[in-house]
Amino acid sequence: MRKPVAITLMFLLTTLFGAVWAAPASAHSSLRSSVPEEGAQLSASPPEVVLTFNEPLQEQFAVLTVVGPDGNFWQDGTATVDGPRLRVALRPLGPAGTYTVNYRVTSADGHPIEGQRRFTLTVAGTGTPGASATDESGSDGGTPVWPFIIGAVVVIGAGVGVVFVTSRRTKS
Repeated sequence: MRKPVAITLMFLLTTLFGAVWAAPASAHSSLRSSVPEEGAQLSASPPEVVLTFNEPLQEQFAVLTVVGPDGNFWQDGTATVDGPRLRVALRPLGPAGTYTVNYRVTSADGHPIEGQRRFTLTVAGTGTPGASATDESGSDGGTPVWPFIIGAVVVIGAGVGVVFVTSRRTKS
């Protein structure tokens, strides 16, 4: 009777370790380049921001915003997708300082990708901003994973306990 308990316990522990320490898939799309480049120091306003990924993007849900040092949006219109490229036109930029490019896209395989790039305008422009940006923290408000991990550990532990108690009762 001990052998089935040991086999069950080994199976459950292997499954748990595999689920917790599984390596993420590496076949997802990733950002390859941006114009302006990350950390670029510009003396004049660029006409647009272009992000290039390693595979085509889905047009649905593509978002690209540019937030200036004044906390306002500086993109002009909505982002467009052309194969692996995501682009948005810019208003003529205003205050000198760091501009943050925030993006969220869905790759061809359905995987969401989000991130930020920054560039600096070294000479103030005369442009007029768009609306004031709200919290651009990058948080997607998704569901945290840890409750599921704790739940799995509890369920597996309960299963092992039931098997152990049942095997002891059948022995007696």
